[in-house]
Amino acid sequence: MAQIAGANEVGDLKAFRVVDGQVREIPGSSVALERQLQTLIEANMEAMLGIRFLATEYATGRHRGRIDSLGLDENGTPVIVEYKRSRDQNVISQALSYLSWLLDHQHEFESLVKEKLGTEHAETIDWSNPRLVCIAGDFTDHDPKAIEVIGRRMDLVSYRVFDDVLTLQLVASVSGSSSPARGKAPSESRATGTGSPKSVQQYLDESPRDLQELFADLDEVLLSHGDVQKETQLHYIAYRRIKNVATVRVQPRNRMLVVNLKLDPDIVELHEGFSRDVRGLGCLGIRDGVELRIRSHEDLARAGDLIRQSVDAG
Repeated sequence: MAQIAGANEVGDLKAFRVVDGQVREIPGSSVALERQLQTLIEANMEAMLGIRFLATEYATGRHRGRIDSLGLDENGTPVIVEYKRSRDQNVISQALSYLSWLLDHQHEFESLVKEKLGTEHAETIDWSNPRLVCIAGDFTDHDPKAIEVIGRRMDLVSYRVFDDVLTLQLVASVSGSSSPARGKAPSESRATGTGSPKSVQQYLDESPRDLQELFADLDEVLLSHGDVQKETQLHYIAYRRIKNVATVRVQPRNRMLVVNLKLDPDIVELHEGFSRDVRGLGCLGIRDGVELRIRSHEDLARAGDLIRQSVDAG
């Protein structure tokens, strides 16, 4: 079922410069040219959106269009990004039109991923729920309601420029409805000796009741933070704002939950058996962050502050 999360309208976002205890409002503005916004975000797409940039102005052949940006997000999901300098009701319909092209040209997209990121990434693309990201100066009051009815996985992101500061704000997000995932991690498939590894939902369903209850409490903690949204992937459950702030795996055999957070391990006090630095280990979910092993409600309580820091950073 589609889920929707919302945020305040961009008009509520204000910035102030503080000098000697006095504040002066910095007027917000849009960029002068749409291409200027696109170029800036494409050059910094992974840092700003959690999306690895693949191509700009990608021609769709007989579809007679050019996709502003193509990318692959941190969950291995294909992403179409469309930009509008100011408010434009066509940005949503345009993105949906390009989604139709993408679903009909999966092999072409996979070839692009192989060329830009390598074979491993191309072989593990998750086609179950491709993502659309629409970035504009503003959206109408009707836009969040429209994407909820459409039911496709879509983010509406507003931007604003305050002097040399660019802000991004998640206005609305719909998770859409997933079909069975096509992509899978080959290493896990070999480990289980099957063509289709178990999903995180299967692991959760097979877990002892106490572990299921522990997960329910963790889920409640993560979703209690404002506009955090939950999306179930094949191997883990992702919690995100614009980018993932936490990913959760379930390990019934070890009776624990493995939580990866987007935190710098160098500024976190790590404790053996509870938290560790996973940079360079190639783990599932959030990489190059901090991993927590939660076996009890006491561990969950210990994790509370770290979870809050990761959500705030997202």
